[in-house]
Order: sequence, then C-alpha cells, then structure tokens
Amino acid sequence: MTRNQEPIPLWRQLQATAQVIQAVREGQSGSAAVEAVAPDLRPGVQALAFHAWRNLGRAEALRRQLAQRPPPPAVDALLCLALALAWTEEGAPYDAFTLVNQCVEAAKHSPDTRPQANFVNACLRRFLREREALVASTDRDPVARWNHPQWWIQRLKQDHPGHWQALLQAANLQAPMVLRVNRLQGTVSDYLAELAHCGIQAQATGHSGIELAKAVPVGQLPGFASGRVSVQDGAAQMAAPLLLSGLDVKKTQRVLDACAAPGGKTGQLLELGVAQVTALDVDGERCDRIRQNLMRLGLQAQVVTADAARPDTWWDGTPFDAILLDAPCTASGIVRRHPDVRWLRRETDIAQLADLQRKLLDTLWPLLAPGGRLLYCTCSVFLAEGHQQVQTFLAHNTDALLLPSPGHLFPGKSGKGDVVTDNPTGEHDGFFYALLQKRPA
Repeated sequence: MTRNQEPIPLWRQLQATAQVIQAVREGQSGSAAVEAVAPDLRPGVQALAFHAWRNLGRAEALRRQLAQRPPPPAVDALLCLALALAWTEEGAPYDAFTLVNQCVEAAKHSPDTRPQANFVNACLRRFLREREALVASTDRDPVARWNHPQWWIQRLKQDHPGHWQALLQAANLQAPMVLRVNRLQGTVSDYLAELAHCGIQAQATGHSGIELAKAVPVGQLPGFASGRVSVQDGAAQMAAPLLLSGLDVKKTQRVLDACAAPGGKTGQLLELGVAQVTALDVDGERCDRIRQNLMRLGLQAQVVTADAARPDTWWDGTPFDAILLDAPCTASGIVRRHPDVRWLRRETDIAQLADLQRKLLDTLWPLLAPGGRLLYCTCSVFLAEGHQQVQTFLAHNTDALLLPSPGHLFPGKSGKGDVVTDNPTGEHDGFFYALLQKRPA
C-alpha cells in the first residue's frame, strides 16, 4: 500500500481544522482558510470545521468552565474544536474518547501546541469526567444555547421579535443542494428524469429549480460540465425572474448585473433570453470566475472589472433597461452554507455595509432609464440591509416606485413579506428583495 492510499490519521485532520478555526478568529474567511488546507485533508477538514462553527458558542462556554484564563490562540482553537465536536453525542462525528485522544495527539505534533499538550489532555479528561454537569452549567448562556455571538442574537430579537428563535435554529441546519436548470438546454421534468435514472433523488422547486434529497459532487450531475445545470440556492434563483417579470425580454436590451461574481445570476439572465448583459465586479479574480461559469454554460456577457460605485470609470452613458444590484452584505441569511460568517462578522460591519449599499443604490439609480427596473437584493436577514435600506431610498427618491416584492425571506421552507408568483416552494436561504421602478419622465 502506498502512502497516498494510507488512511489519514484523525489527529492530522483535527490539527488542520484547528488552524482553520484560528484563521477565522483572526479575520480570514472560512472558505479561504479551508482552501489553503492540503487537498488530501480538505474534505474532512471542511466537514469538521462546519460542525465546529455550528457548535462554537457552546464550545467556548465550556472552555471557560475548564480554563477561565484563555490559553494561547492555537491551544484555544484546538480545545474549542474538541469541545465543539464532543459536547453532545447527538450528531457527533466520533465518540468523545476518540476525539479527546486524537486532539491530544494533535497537540503533541505541532510546535505551537506541544508545550501545552499536557494542559489540553487535563482539560479534556476533566471534560469527559464531568461532561453532563459542565454542559448543564452553560445552558443559561444564550451564546452557548444558540451558537451565535451575543450581538447577533440581540439584533435578530430587535429586527424579528416573532421569529428570532426560528432564524437562529435554521442557521444551524445544513442547507440542501439546489440546482438551476438551464432552460436553453432542457426542461426541469426532463432533467428530473435523468437524475432518477442516475439514482439521484430530487424534486422540482421554484421557477427552474431542483432540490436534491442528498448533496452529490457536481461531477456526478449529468450534463453539468456542458452547462445543463448550475448549483444555485432557491432564493438566489428568484432574482432574474423577478427582475424580468412583466417585461418584454426582447425589448429589454441592456441589463446591468452589478456586483456580479461569481456569475450565477448573470447566467440565469442570459438563460431567460436577455440579449445583452453587462456583468460588473470590482475583483479581477472574481471576474475570471464569471467568465469560467459563462463558458461552461455556453453563454456570453460583457464582463467588466470595475467599481460599480464609480460609473465614470466604466459606464458609456447609455441608460440601462434593468439593473440587478446584489449588494455586498453581512451574509447573515446564508450562515447555513457558511457557518463561519457568524464568528467572522462584527456588529460594526452592519453599519459599514449599509453605507456601501446606500452608496451603490444612489449611484446606480441615475443609470436606469425612465420606466426601467432596479432589483435590490442582499443575502441578509438584518433590516438595516433590507427593509430599512429601501424605505430610506424611497424617502429620498420620489421617482422610485416599489413594485410587489418578497421583502425579507427567512431561511427554510417559507418566507416573510409579500409572496410573489416565483417565490420558491422548497428550501431557500435568507434573502431580501425589493423591485424598484423608475417613474417615466
């Protein structure tokens, strides 16, 4: 048996996962931190990290019970990882004794944690002896109970007093894998039949969506490489149909997809028959991802690397018939898919991002032709990035009319706000949508 065929020791995966946890604590995104892990370790590390982030509030509370003074960052990350994975038997990836043993082994193999390997062992052995009492002592801690920062919990209580508990519960569930069928290459029913033939259980949802009963690698999806389907959440799939609803697509010649990367909504606009789409993003590498996605779909758009807030550097002066503004936000609605976000964000980020969203709205609105539509959306459940943002915009722009829109959608099976005909019937992430029309001159 070659080395590449040998099973990877659990301690190596735990060691790498602890480094990912520490990287997020230091401000790096979870996606980037996982991507930096060695390829042979990456799948296991991602699974362990996701589990840890969904239980990190409880783990940190338990660590404070075991060691009131925070140990060095690398040691703390390893301890909290072990506690997040072992604090309850329900859903635990390994039994508690195996996890403790392998975490101590991981501590011994790293120069950052080796000097405190005995401390790690002592803390975790005490945890095994007193687990029931230690867990009970943290039950009254809201951060431990809900596994979200205190400020996040308070914000949801303030914004959604009747739904905040459901939002927190939903955020800790695993999101389903949802596909968007390319209508230029086939129908939903035909693709469902192909999936069934491949032994993949799925159901139709929304406008062009298919929700899989169980996630599979994209390489197992028939026709994925040739652009027959894309992976896109049900809430995100609402954008293009909502923007184009009631419009004659053949006459809607110029559409701007601002903040377009990685290009999912750009592709859907083209799939629905829009003749000319300008896909704009400030990041050159992310623009390359737009081009790659369009190449897979066999579609073309004008991809521009530029700051949407500075149209003097990219706009040709001809008004757009429709604008899709998927604005940068806290991503508070997609923590099911990115559980690190809750620990990465800071409360001050909300106001900073709201200012950027306001600037983008104010800057792009003059680029819209009279009678045209702008769809403002964020993958956020915070009112400052959704309802409040749009109400402020309407108060300062008397030529703007709010058309029937979903408003804030909650992650899960149903949404809040006005239901429109293309509201998905299946699972979807948390989102906000406001469709604005510019009154004719």
